[in-house]
Amino acid sequence: MKNRKNKNKNTPHPKRSWSRLDNAAKIFPSSNMGTNTCVFRFSCTLTEEIDPALLQQAVDKAVAKFPSYLVVMKSGAFWYYLEETDLRPKVVPESRPVCGALYDGSRRSLLFEVSYYKTRINLEMFHVLTDGTGAVSFLKTIVYHYLLLAHPDVFGETPPVLPDDGSAASRSSDSFRKYYKRVHAPAKKKSGPPAWNIRLERSERDGLQVMEGVVPVRAVLDAAHSFGTTMTVYLTAVFIEALRSEMPVSADKRPIVLGVPVNLRPYFPSETARNFFGMIDVSYNFSERSGKFGDIIAAIDQSFKEELTREKLEVRMNKLAALEHNLAAQLAPLPFKNLVLRCAKLISDKSETAVISNVGKAQMPAEMMPYVKLFSAFASTLKLQLTIVSCGGNLSLGFTSAFDSTDIQRNFFRRLSQAGIPVEIRCNDFYPEPEEGNPDAKL
Repeated sequence: MKNRKNKNKNTPHPKRSWSRLDNAAKIFPSSNMGTNTCVFRFSCTLTEEIDPALLQQAVDKAVAKFPSYLVVMKSGAFWYYLEETDLRPKVVPESRPVCGALYDGSRRSLLFEVSYYKTRINLEMFHVLTDGTGAVSFLKTIVYHYLLLAHPDVFGETPPVLPDDGSAASRSSDSFRKYYKRVHAPAKKKSGPPAWNIRLERSERDGLQVMEGVVPVRAVLDAAHSFGTTMTVYLTAVFIEALRSEMPVSADKRPIVLGVPVNLRPYFPSETARNFFGMIDVSYNFSERSGKFGDIIAAIDQSFKEELTREKLEVRMNKLAALEHNLAAQLAPLPFKNLVLRCAKLISDKSETAVISNVGKAQMPAEMMPYVKLFSAFASTLKLQLTIVSCGGNLSLGFTSAFDSTDIQRNFFRRLSQAGIPVEIRCNDFYPEPEEGNPDAKL
């Protein structure tokens, strides 16, 4: 028996595959601080109570399609990296604050979690794994398998088809590396006053201030079309108006600058389930323009048209990727990189007032839509972020904030209500502690 133990002890562990963090992911381990846990949550609310056992089976089936998410993050001498693991996700009841921290360097753990509460399925992910597009695809796959299991009498013989997002190899590919090429773009000099930064009391609660508005897609589209613009431009303009209402007179000459994440897949064909997004900025200076809502829409619309081209996005993408290919950056020790990247994140945050992200549509097979009420999305932040996602006829507008005040969010929803758009609001109590009372309200 003793010899057997020694033999097992000396048996080498199987070699595990590993991968580099993609270019966008490299900033997240270093900028994980305070309410910016670099975690985002996507949820799907169904029309029926969740069966935990069936949800566990659905998650097991879904991860088989996304094996690149079955990893732990480790730190090397020069970079963090992802290593495959035999750990498997265990479905749990919802208990943690929205977008609570997932990564803990002192222990090995998966970088995502699936939880449930009543009719809601939650997927929370550390941003090093993927972006919003990848997360939506993963959650849709979980929901798809759950509904197949929950309703074998309806879907058993001829199950609906969930559009395939490519092979496991293509989903785990690094598209930043695929499309990287050296660029020699002239440095862009910033002109004008710096962006207005929100100065409010930080929230004393443990975690983010969360507020969600649920509105009809059709009503928002009608409002946007009345100004001859898109839903994204319209909601961006409403957000700018809401921010303007809280600007002090002393900051009147500073522009409101919104950071906008952009899914790069439509511009650079890719089926990756890892990060593949860029950032653009759109701004409006009330001291230099009329301040009328129509003029805000015109300015934002022009900014989107100028920035959302393959040529400009390619320059931005490759300038950031160039840092990864720089020899000095490669040889710098990890603690030094962490310090530099954290400082870079803080400086970048000061150049923006807030962030608005439109993830787009979470489309399920038509046969399954009678069982699906809503998809929701939230992202961690050191300031204020609005994350938008639609499913069927419902649009979720998810605000996360590091501040105690909710005046800006309420300004936003009030503006929609004044435009004839019905809004149902849910606040923090609807998420971590739903039993404390009725969280829903209407404007």
